[in-house]
Amino acid sequence: MRATFRQFVSATESWETLFARAADFATEVGRDRLISISHSHGGGTEMFGSGGSGVVTVWYWDQADRPSRPA
Repeated sequence: MRATFRQFVSATESWETLFARAADFATEVGRDRLISISHSHGGGTEMFGSGGSGVVTVWYWDQADRPSRPA
């Protein structure tokens, strides 16, 4: 297994919508494979002000057998 992630990014959706989308995906992944969920925002003068955007990242274990990347 290998750690991987999926990001949910928007400059127009609310935090509620971003977190709901991330939660739906995390539920599909399942508790045994879920590592964590993180979030960040940047730009603009308020959460989704001019130039602002939000990111929610779901970190999880990928079940696909893939060769390790060289260091």
